[in-house]
Amino acid sequence: MCQNIVGTEEEVRTIRMMNNIRDNVVYSNITSGSFGEGIEMQGSDLDMMLVVPSIICEDKNFPSNPDKLCLSIKTEDTQPGYTTLRLVQMKNPKNDQYFEEIDGEFYLLNIPFKQPFSILQIVHGPCMSDKEGLHDVALCLHCKSWITPAMQWITRPNNSWPDNDVKASIVQHGTLFVPIGVKESKNEILEWRISFSVSEKFLIYTFKHTQLICYALIKILLKNVIAIDSENKDLLCSYFMKTILFWISEEVSPSIWRPENLLCNFMRCFRRLIYCVENSVCPHYFIPENNLFENKIKGNAQKMLLNKLNLINSYGWQCIFLSNQFFDIHVQVSHGLKDLNSQPIDTLEKLLCSKTLRRADSTMCLQTITLKHTLHLLLHIGSSNSKYLYLYYLSKYSHAKAQQIPSKKTSGNKSAYMQYKVSVRTLLLNMRHDAVSGWLMLASFFYGKKQYNLAIYILQYAVSKCSSETVQSFMKRSHIQHELFDLNVLRNMNIFQLWKILVADNFYFVENSTLLPDEIKIMIGSMESVKVSPANFADALTFLCHDHLNNTNRRFDSLECSLLS
Repeated sequence: MCQNIVGTEEEVRTIRMMNNIRDNVVYSNITSGSFGEGIEMQGSDLDMMLVVPSIICEDKNFPSNPDKLCLSIKTEDTQPGYTTLRLVQMKNPKNDQYFEEIDGEFYLLNIPFKQPFSILQIVHGPCMSDKEGLHDVALCLHCKSWITPAMQWITRPNNSWPDNDVKASIVQHGTLFVPIGVKESKNEILEWRISFSVSEKFLIYTFKHTQLICYALIKILLKNVIAIDSENKDLLCSYFMKTILFWISEEVSPSIWRPENLLCNFMRCFRRLIYCVENSVCPHYFIPENNLFENKIKGNAQKMLLNKLNLINSYGWQCIFLSNQFFDIHVQVSHGLKDLNSQPIDTLEKLLCSKTLRRADSTMCLQTITLKHTLHLLLHIGSSNSKYLYLYYLSKYSHAKAQQIPSKKTSGNKSAYMQYKVSVRTLLLNMRHDAVSGWLMLASFFYGKKQYNLAIYILQYAVSKCSSETVQSFMKRSHIQHELFDLNVLRNMNIFQLWKILVADNFYFVENSTLLPDEIKIMIGSMESVKVSPANFADALTFLCHDHLNNTNRRFDSLECSLLS
């Protein structure tokens, strides 16, 4: 049953790998929150952090870089867990809207870093969110060194968790700063919260699967049982649950995190939460002087929350069944909808039904990547799975970028040839994230170049791949697909090989795509993007090609196929 809460170990590992490689390709991106940790749960949103690359923050050593804004960290006059950022070098900051002058020194304001994007119109803490609350984005600044307030964490004694190698990796990455200050502080607009989001991902990645399930259980209890009362809704958050689990993991032997101890450990975490609420103390894991409950859990609100927690505690471990989500999972397992012996094909099916993954992948296509940087990563990676995944994301990115290459006429044969080469090269990169869409877009490109016979040849190949064996997102397997997926040849493939040969998903032409035929543009009118079925688009484009070639019979054959599909 527990595998249905966070997925199998293979599913968690795959989501993490996809997040990490996507973040490496778009190297200013950090996929954070539960999904960034490899967990997709009911109602999961997508949390992204975008690092501002033009700003350098340092605690002590300041590199000389005239092309970047250099800021020093100043924590003396702020509450623990927060800092101000003082300007070290810049030519003329006096007229700059990003700074405020205090006693002749300039400090970076946090407000400009919370200005809404066009699609993210709600400011929520340090984040910008969409109206549905499905997508949170926070701009952040990166400090490559480990900051002084967290130095004690490096040498703090523990029961071998985390180990020294993990600590070294965390310290090497440094810390982040997000644009939010202490509420009602006199310098609130100048303060930045110190974020250990990446450090926490490192720690979560070390969790045994039992720890991860325990983490998910307490998040479910918080969301579906504790926070449903209006008076408790905003008092606790999942970050507090994660902090408590970190402290317990450090205090106990790693050997206790065995499946048979799951419920005992879950109750250990829940009772620690009660203790923290009773005493209004929840120390930050990296900076213990920062009490996360300060000025938050107190008075009548504390009393009401404590009553609710004690009531839940009276049920013992069976309190998990107070959540409808856990009951639904129990029903699914009783009906045998989940095979615990997960194979790559099962992981593929789960990922194809992941709305959060789809949102994460779509955000990558809105940003700029450096092809040279991505190819360098691809050539120097050792793991074959990682190579497939770099190619997958390079293909996903090329899918959008190929449609934005200008198709206007250029002066001179050389310029036209160079533009042609760039287009074909980008389209050929767009072949590795599914079975069909790359070929259809290549055919559409040649159609636009009036190479109709070549376009038809490619379309015939693409149509041959749109068989009953292929799968689409959010669709259950057919009987034929079940039989096919049991073949050893597929069982021995990794998930990314399967993705390339089995997925024939609907795909999008972006707004003002240079690859969408003019005839189709006229038919659909003005739209931001166009979602098309591979089979229908292939039939429509085949019809148009035969029409231009005056192949009357074949034109009507393709029209008949289109009507039947």
